[in-house]
Amino acid sequence: MTMRSPQDIAARIRAIRVSDDDLFGFAEEVLMEALDFEHAQQFFDPAMTAAQWDQQRWSEHSDTENYARWYLEFAIGKILGHRSGSASRSVTKLAELAWLLGRDDVAAAMDAAGYPMYGAPKVSVFAAGLGWPITDLVDDPKDRQMLSRMAEGLQCSPDGCTQGCAD
Repeated sequence: MTMRSPQDIAARIRAIRVSDDDLFGFAEEVLMEALDFEHAQQFFDPAMTAAQWDQQRWSEHSDTENYARWYLEFAIGKILGHRSGSASRSVTKLAELAWLLGRDDVAAAMDAAGYPMYGAPKVSVFAAGLGWPITDLVDDPKDRQMLSRMAEGLQCSPDGCTQGCAD
């Protein structure tokens, strides 16, 4: 995959800051963490040191793709847990990760997908677009079936949901 350049990322951060598209700052957070100290320092407190910045970034993840894989699994957990706000944040972050990885096609497909069932269709599009089938990331057969249904925009269970799904 082709990672965006620091200059492209900085330009996108500036564009997001003047728009109303990132009300809670989730997209900017992902973009900032993709920048090294030299390129990120224009956006934060000048008193921050390089060491502080490195601790704040994706410290446990070696690169954007590694972070995207980890975050996808996190997002799946939020979907299966019927966590509406967290799932929404995950969709926003995954869309920015698709953009960072140079996958405008995946970001566009996510945008076109519906948002029922805690964004599962959008997250499924992200996973499939990157070659990481969403159900392969879930070990429990019951959770795999539930996630598969939700990715299709259906309630988690054919017998009805007791956790909050709505058609």
